[in-house]
Amino acid sequence: MSARGAPTHDDPAAHHTDTSRLEAFSDGVIAIAITLLVLEIGVPHVDASGSLSRELLRLWPSYFGYAVSFLTIGVLWINHHAMLKDIGRTDHTLLVLNLILLMLIAFLPFPTAVLAEYMKDGGDELFAATMLYGGTFTLIAVVYGAMWFYAAYVGCLIDEHVTDARIASRTRRYLPGTPFYALTLPLALITPWISLALYAAAAIFYLLPLSE
Repeated sequence: MSARGAPTHDDPAAHHTDTSRLEAFSDGVIAIAITLLVLEIGVPHVDASGSLSRELLRLWPSYFGYAVSFLTIGVLWINHHAMLKDIGRTDHTLLVLNLILLMLIAFLPFPTAVLAEYMKDGGDELFAATMLYGGTFTLIAVVYGAMWFYAAYVGCLIDEHVTDARIASRTRRYLPGTPFYALTLPLALITPWISLALYAAAAIFYLLPLSE
């Protein structure tokens, strides 16, 4: 094996595929998922005695869910793109992990729609909707972290030009994701609004650029 685990030509690992097809496929799935979010915002129907302005305001839970989920998927896309710049090649395990990640991202419009529906009423329904929403985020964080840790520390798939300092910086950035989202689930027992506020805060935090 050469530096940073790069395979030699006689090594079976030399038959890794490059990352371009993985990134192209991922971009397509993420683009569809992020587009589907807006379709969950229904057009309000107003009768003769109603007010369109009032009905539009009543859709605020849909706007909230759309914004948080859009930013979260957008952040995932940004970091996914950046992560693949550091990964020089792929193998079967990484492809499977990426496929599971895309499956969860594509699922996100559903818990977003459920959350928007039951934010209006609160109660036990909002708790269940928040658990579904937060549980999906938690699973996404688990698989995303697994992708990076497998590529960096198990599969030795990192490009040889990537510095150890950058690997460490990216690891520090990804490491808190899973425990953070997992923590929001028991916090929802106190009030789902705490968890919902944390989801919004996390989306904004991960928009910040990666420090070198």
